[in-house]
Amino acid sequence: MELLPLWLCLGFHFLTVEWRNRSGIVMATSQGGCELLDGVADCRGQNLASVPGNLPPSSQTLLLDANPLKTLWNHSLQRYPLLESLSLHSCRLEHISRGAFQKQARLCSLALPDNSLSESYKEAAAALHGLRGLRRLDLSGNSLTEDMVALMLQNLSSLESVSLARNTIMRLDDSVFEGLGRLRELDLQRNYIFEIEGGAFDGLPELRHLNLAYNNLPCIVDFGLTQLRSLNVSYNVLEWFLASGGEATFELEALDLSHNQLLFFPLLPQCSKLHTLLLRDNNMGFYRDLYNTSSPQEMVAQFLLMDGNVTNISTVNLWEEFSSSDLSDLRFLDMSQNQFQYLPDGFLKKMPSLSHLNLNRNCLMTLHIREHEPPGALTELDLSQNQLSELHLAPGLPGCLRSLRSFNLSSNRLLGVPTGLFADASNLATIDMSHNQISLCPRPGDLDPGGAPGCVNFRNVASLRSLSLEGCGLGALQDCSFQGTALTHLDLSGNWGLLNGSTAPLWDIAPTLQVLSLRNVGLSSSFKELDFSGFGNLRDLDLSGNALTSFPRFRGSLALQTLDLRRNLLTALPQRAVSEQLVGSLRTIYLSQNPYDCCGVEGWGALQRLHTVADLAMVTCNLSSKIIRLTELPGGVPQVCKWERVDMGLLYLVLILPSCLTLLVACTVIFLTFRKPLLQVVKSRCHWSSIY
Repeated sequence: MELLPLWLCLGFHFLTVEWRNRSGIVMATSQGGCELLDGVADCRGQNLASVPGNLPPSSQTLLLDANPLKTLWNHSLQRYPLLESLSLHSCRLEHISRGAFQKQARLCSLALPDNSLSESYKEAAAALHGLRGLRRLDLSGNSLTEDMVALMLQNLSSLESVSLARNTIMRLDDSVFEGLGRLRELDLQRNYIFEIEGGAFDGLPELRHLNLAYNNLPCIVDFGLTQLRSLNVSYNVLEWFLASGGEATFELEALDLSHNQLLFFPLLPQCSKLHTLLLRDNNMGFYRDLYNTSSPQEMVAQFLLMDGNVTNISTVNLWEEFSSSDLSDLRFLDMSQNQFQYLPDGFLKKMPSLSHLNLNRNCLMTLHIREHEPPGALTELDLSQNQLSELHLAPGLPGCLRSLRSFNLSSNRLLGVPTGLFADASNLATIDMSHNQISLCPRPGDLDPGGAPGCVNFRNVASLRSLSLEGCGLGALQDCSFQGTALTHLDLSGNWGLLNGSTAPLWDIAPTLQVLSLRNVGLSSSFKELDFSGFGNLRDLDLSGNALTSFPRFRGSLALQTLDLRRNLLTALPQRAVSEQLVGSLRTIYLSQNPYDCCGVEGWGALQRLHTVADLAMVTCNLSSKIIRLTELPGGVPQVCKWERVDMGLLYLVLILPSCLTLLVACTVIFLTFRKPLLQVVKSRCHWSSIY
């Protein structure tokens, strides 16, 4: 009890302090619309015409992006001497006073992208020269030329990262980056650079990352930046990339030469640590087999390199230009969208660490699988969209694809694969053979490995999880076609008549299937066995592009989340019992492009309320020879539908009965009116005798 007053006083004190702190934050946030948190003042997008002067002087980070400041005056930042990071992105800056940063001795990061500093670059340069501790500088998008850049970077020896992207730099010489001995990252992408003089980067011994993407460089010859770790020269007009000769060790790990006009495989350093090489979308090929050269001298090209008064001659073997390159550490190689017709012997053997190889969209016609080609470490191989008609597997070569996890052979001219190609692929999880005119083996293949394969066998590939066979011209599936697999994703689209009226060929994998595509395979409601009740784990089912007139059957527990029934012949929505069963797990259903009868959509309301119909606005139905959207149907059953549901026999009876009664009454009246004269006429005509 004696401590109770003390605890009450302490509690009241802490509550008061907390209330003051919260009040202070609210007050600071309301001043100028800036948000304050842990030394960061966020004033972005507040339509400020000047730097706010009522922020805490202890602020370390100031974000002023997207404010129309236009000018940074000498006094604008004087109240914030502890600033370490300042961002002025898209502030329409045209003028920075010479003394704008004179109080910011601790500023280490300055972002000035997307302004107009070229208008008064000399004063901006004078302002920057006072930042002796600046480490990161972003001047991208300011319409700066190389001369302006050289002046603005002068004496900033502390810089470690500089971005000059999206400017108007056209050429580089040794004066642009002079004195930047600590620079590690340099971004020059999206300029107009067409020439880099020798020695332009010699004053940057610490440079590790260089980005020259989206420029106009025609070639890189005698590349000698041994200290670089990553170089991006994508989206230029390169026709040659030649590293300097000699035995110097290059630190280069990633090289991006994609989207250029390279004619030959690049001449890479003899000693390097390269693990990523991107050569996508060039004009490369290997050409040795196209020429009958009688002497080695006919297979070389000589480059004349002139640097001032010094002239060097570099000789390159055009047909074996990859042979002297160090590719032992290469793990990722992208050679897609080129003109490779073949791979030279030993090409892949030089890459023992290669794990990802992309050769899609080339002109490959054959591929020889030999020992160590592809290398044993390969996990992903993409040969799609080539002209492959044959795969050759060296005899007695077990486990050649043992590490492979993904194999893409789609859009080629294959009729089959060598027998046993997938037999030892114990890690192969994904196979894509779509758009090849293949057939599935009815039983385990017994073809000669050296002969031309006539079918493909996927049986007992236990690791296989995803298989795509779209548009392969497959005939009717036989039972056990996928026996011994645990497929979760299967695409059989575009194979007309594939199921032959039953889902029985899929029963072996029904317990494991999660995604099944049967788009455009000729399904119709005459298939009495189109029953997916045994597919307990099925989450995604695509039945679009068929001729179904009624919904397939789903019984038992079902995990279905997505169902696609577009482009069928459905005239009514599922029966109430079926819809209620699907509603439990179904999240998305596609129902458009079906000839629905507007009078047969009783289940529409339940599906509409659950928001499961993804193409709701596109679902239409037929009503009295008119096509209308289901969303435009009037509430309740339309009047036309009520008439259509009446028993027609009863309707006809109701319509005919009044007419018959009217006719009977008319006949009776006529008979009673003309009874005697009519009888006399009849007697006279028929000569009946009568007694009077």
